[in-house]
Amino acid sequence: MSKKVLLLYGGFSSEKDVSISAKNDIAEALKSKNYTVIEHNLTNAWELVEVLKTEKPDVVYNALHGNWGEDGEIQGFLDLLQIPYTHSNLKTSVIGMDKYITKLIATQYGVKTAKGEKLSAAEYAQQGTRINYPHVVKPLCDGSSVGVHIVKNAKEAKNVKYEDPETKLIVEEYIAGQELTVMCLEGKTYAVTELRAKNEFYDFEAKYTKGATEHILPAEIPEDVEKRCKKFAEIMHKTLKCNTLSRSDFRYNFKDGLVFLEINTNPGMTKLSLVPEQAAYAKIEFADICQKLVENAKCRPL
Repeated sequence: MSKKVLLLYGGFSSEKDVSISAKNDIAEALKSKNYTVIEHNLTNAWELVEVLKTEKPDVVYNALHGNWGEDGEIQGFLDLLQIPYTHSNLKTSVIGMDKYITKLIATQYGVKTAKGEKLSAAEYAQQGTRINYPHVVKPLCDGSSVGVHIVKNAKEAKNVKYEDPETKLIVEEYIAGQELTVMCLEGKTYAVTELRAKNEFYDFEAKYTKGATEHILPAEIPEDVEKRCKKFAEIMHKTLKCNTLSRSDFRYNFKDGLVFLEINTNPGMTKLSLVPEQAAYAKIEFADICQKLVENAKCRPL
């Protein structure tokens, strides 16, 4: 008897459209592996409760992104209900979503990061930052490059606006150079992709607009840099105890070397996404990744 999988997509974050655009491919992959798939667009918490009560799924495939999807919220909810779910657990999700804590952990394990500090949007606007120009300003806990600014001078700093002055930010020195990313599947890396965006950097538009970014696979980097990139991605995956799948992002130039930016514990799975592309390069089928996620699904025991 096949497992019943509730494919949870949509959600409440700024990345919900990314989740929605991926769900058809995920559903098709799961069905090809003979799972019974129930699709649910998360727009209301009580509707989700009713669906879970009615359908009684064996596993929830978490196709949510951003806040309420990969930050520990849905993970804690499913832990309490004792329903196994894909991707990483509550603790790993919380840490992976917090870019500052992730930086501190990376540094402890010999993974180089950019100089940075944590502060609120109000603090940045009123007192500035100790990080020299140019620097990058981004929300502490958000994904898909939402709300990211490259700030070159004081004039540009004044134009950095966030709706909520209490929004937690991380400000980091800007590292020029090649944008690199590495998928880690069950603790193993296979390739490094270089992202050459037509925009100033690999922002939300560059990630999800066809033709906006050139993917160089394998990346055109020295062999020792490729090895270090893979090694660092595996270190972060294992140290944070990621479940099944993660993707780590880096910058590289000759002066600064290889610099870790952040980890994604629930990377995108659209047709333009990097994980399916690297998997295909390594001759790993998209459906096989989805199957691994389902078979490795778990929840915290009571």
